[in-house]
Amino acid sequence: MSIEVKIYNQKAEETGNLTLKDKVFGVKLNETLVHQAAVTQAANNRQVLAHTKTRAEVRGGGKKPWKQKGTGRARAGSSRSPIWIGGGVTFGPRKDRNFKRNINKKMSRKAVLMVLSDKVKSDNLIILDELSVPEYKTRVMDDMFKNLENKRKLLEIVASEKNPDKKKEKNPVRKSVKRSLLVVNCGKDEKAKYSIRNIKGIKIINLENMNILDLLTFRDLMMTREGIKKLEEKYSS
Repeated sequence: MSIEVKIYNQKAEETGNLTLKDKVFGVKLNETLVHQAAVTQAANNRQVLAHTKTRAEVRGGGKKPWKQKGTGRARAGSSRSPIWIGGGVTFGPRKDRNFKRNINKKMSRKAVLMVLSDKVKSDNLIILDELSVPEYKTRVMDDMFKNLENKRKLLEIVASEKNPDKKKEKNPVRKSVKRSLLVVNCGKDEKAKYSIRNIKGIKIINLENMNILDLLTFRDLMMTREGIKKLEEKYSS
């Protein structure tokens, strides 16, 4: 079954349709596999920062605090004992912990395709004919995103009017929600990167850096026609 999506330019005008490959954008969702891939990536990205010192690593405490007998106090061999203030920690976190997980390469790859397919099914994939940024201007890019958002709202209004049999809701059009958009650029573009990175709710990455955590974190996905072509070539092989 062919999957057709609309293509827009940066003025939010429709410029045509694009047929997506069912092998890449028509994969059935398996939530368990997606969860496994996401947890694996998150675990492998985790940095082991917390580290406490044992009594052997804490500085000082080489001298016996007082003699063994005759003081009336409990025996003490070092001031760096875990029961002393300033002493070592008995069961604290250590830097030699290992949170790494493994997942089959084919499983990880399929999980990404499942999330991409779900974006298409949920109408959360936006395709541009090209992403051209002539200068370092955040305002220009912000205006482009606003135009596309207004276009989607208009399409939702038209769709709700075309389906009178559908149960009427108080607010048939999607309520204004916070931006949550992942822009996947086909290649490295410094102007696009620096023009978009300060816009709240939007993240831009390169195609080779696309990963399942970013795809799951952001609600909407934006790609160019060229990016879709390269993505299909990469995952169709």
